[in-house]
Amino acid sequence: MATPPATPSPTVTSSRRRQRSTRLTVAAALLVLAAVAVLGAAVTGSWLLGLLAGVLAVVLGAAATRITHAELMASRREANRDRAQQARDYLELALARDAEHADVVSQLEARIEQRETTLTEMSEELAAAQRRLVDERRSAKEQLAGAERALESERRRSASSLDAAEERAAEAIAVVAELEHELAELRAELDTLIAATSITPHRRAV
Repeated sequence: MATPPATPSPTVTSSRRRQRSTRLTVAAALLVLAAVAVLGAAVTGSWLLGLLAGVLAVVLGAAATRITHAELMASRREANRDRAQQARDYLELALARDAEHADVVSQLEARIEQRETTLTEMSEELAAAQRRLVDERRSAKEQLAGAERALESERRRSASSLDAAEERAAEAIAVVAELEHELAELRAELDTLIAATSITPHRRAV
């Protein structure tokens, strides 16, 4: 987790403000002192005091200007340091966030790759299952067709056997009828012979 950028401590900030306030107060006091010196010389009316007061005012003004300029430059340097520190802190924060983002992206890419691998394996298993199903359906159709052909052949053989049996039965019936007819003729001839045999002795006796 990225940490927020560091900021100057309250103690350091308060110390800098006190130093700045002290230097500005000194500069203002020098300007006031220069003004008082000039006013004092003007009141006395002495040109020598006026000259000295003018020189003192120039020196004090220059000193106040120097102090103010130094304070301004110090404030700028301090502001630049603060901005540079903030820039470094934000750069570190950005780098940390980039590292976290890269870590998250790598984790997501690993998950996506794992999911893609799993999906590929499942797709291959599904394709293999579909191929097995097609093969099983083809085999079942072939077995069914073979069974139907065998059943049809058996039906044909049964029909042929039935026709042959019916034909043999018809032939047997015809043979039986013929035999019965011959048997009837033989019985008739036998009866005739018996009758003729019985009549002949009777005639001999007469």
